[in-house]
Amino acid sequence: MAEYQGPAGRRRPVVFLLHLGALIAAALLFAASFPNPLFSNGLPLLAWIAYVPVFYLVNTCSWKSSVVWGALYGYSAYGLFNYWLTTFHPLAGTFVGLIYLLYFAVLFPLLKAASYCFRRRGYLVQWALWISYEYLRTLGFLGYPYGISGYSQWQLWPVTQIASLFGVWGVSALVVFPSAACAWILRGLDSQPARQKQAASRQKQAASRREGRPSRQEQAALPPAQDLKRALKNSAIRFIFRERYMLGAWVFALVFTLVFGLIRGSDDYAGRPYARLALIQHNDDPWRGGIAANRKNLEVLKRLSLEALAEDPRPDLVVWSETAFVPRIFWHATYREDQESYRLVRELLDFLETQDVPFVIGNDDGRKDPVKNPDPSKDHRIDYNAAILFDRGKEIEKYRKLHLVPFTESFPYKKQFPRIYAALEKADTHLWEPGDTPTVFNSRGIKFSTPICFEDSFGYLSREFVRQGAELIVNLTNDAWSKSLSAQMQHLSMAVFRAVENRRSMVRSTASGQTCAIDPSGKILAMAPPFSEARLTVSVPLMDEETLYTRRGDYVPLLAIGFSLLSFTWALIRIAINRKKV
Repeated sequence: MAEYQGPAGRRRPVVFLLHLGALIAAALLFAASFPNPLFSNGLPLLAWIAYVPVFYLVNTCSWKSSVVWGALYGYSAYGLFNYWLTTFHPLAGTFVGLIYLLYFAVLFPLLKAASYCFRRRGYLVQWALWISYEYLRTLGFLGYPYGISGYSQWQLWPVTQIASLFGVWGVSALVVFPSAACAWILRGLDSQPARQKQAASRQKQAASRREGRPSRQEQAALPPAQDLKRALKNSAIRFIFRERYMLGAWVFALVFTLVFGLIRGSDDYAGRPYARLALIQHNDDPWRGGIAANRKNLEVLKRLSLEALAEDPRPDLVVWSETAFVPRIFWHATYREDQESYRLVRELLDFLETQDVPFVIGNDDGRKDPVKNPDPSKDHRIDYNAAILFDRGKEIEKYRKLHLVPFTESFPYKKQFPRIYAALEKADTHLWEPGDTPTVFNSRGIKFSTPICFEDSFGYLSREFVRQGAELIVNLTNDAWSKSLSAQMQHLSMAVFRAVENRRSMVRSTASGQTCAIDPSGKILAMAPPFSEARLTVSVPLMDEETLYTRRGDYVPLLAIGFSLLSFTWALIRIAINRKKV
């Protein structure tokens, strides 16, 4: 039998099947690491090896095919992971898949270039490239944080605590490294010395066959499975010996993470002031139906709120979810163009006037603003997705959502792409104007900020709220449209990190789940059952300390980007020098 040969020594159909198997395994491992239909909390330990097939595929495929494999991986992995997007719109999942098709069609060749340019430690450059990619795709209009590797660890609180030092990126770096290293061991099976040795072996075997006698290699050949096992063992031993310092650094980082996490996560917050909040989950998508549905939702919200206020001790604050009350409170109370909507708004305000506890309510804050909307046919109306603080029926302060969801809440390219903008308007999307202030509310001594919906998936936003003085993070969310527990759990997994990064308690008031309280260590204190009418009254500590992440922000991915750029710059310089010598 022939000695084991790596991908370079196999026929094309076999190589294709190996690569296709790696692609399928990579997509499945990625999706399974996060909350999914089979495992509602996800399988976090899978994330530590989830990218082995990805890096193996990159290291062993050709330059041209790296673009194709990257595109296929991006589309399939996010199609499995974000399957619930099709509930919002049949094209939503396809569109996100196409975005990641393009991202990975670019990323895979870059990872391939790292493998080609750095024969010894290319895995380190690949590791840095991956962290850089995860950060860069959260920026700009298309910023989308779902699927960042570190978020898969949301329930392993000893691991998550380092987010207070490095943000979620520190957890990602810890998790992705084993995949890059293990794939480099597999690459060792197809190294240049191994290929030369295999070629020489095949030549000796061919010569022996011509002479009519078996070669020594054939006489002593192992079965293919044992031969592969021996090759893997030798490659692993070589890698571990050569990279012992790098591997030692990762082991040290892992031990530090666990020790730091166990110490940091064991705080009991004794002596800290506490806030008591009532979180209301009315279990409906508030945008479904017309005025009758709005009235029904208001009745449910009022009933659940009164039940919470009847508790002893009473809550300090009542929180309704994102746009829980749909009719525009300011617009209808001021302009009174729609009498039915005005009567419903009046009913809400009359109810709030009778309550001696402040309310935070999610609402579409519509205003007339001829400067921002000069179109008189639209009444100069500008809409904001807002969280509004009411005290005894009076509006005290508001926060307007800063980071809007692309295409469904915002499309800032109306002049450049008027047809797309018109199509979005016809599709009844909520095209809001972004706010401009990271508001910190002060309600009877409680200083808090209210990231709205997927804003709590961006670290920079909660960090800015805390830097402005927030001692508590209050998230208002509507994920009811997804009709998916996986979607709601994936959202929750990201919110946990905002608490840890800034050492702040976080509460979430949602339309259908996951309404909960999270302590500053990222532990879930209490959670309402999903897809049910519920009220959840919780007491959470108020914190005012400043973490390293709060002070320095996303410096870890910036270092990864710098390392990647410097590495490729050095590679180009080295190539240019070698060409001059030739």
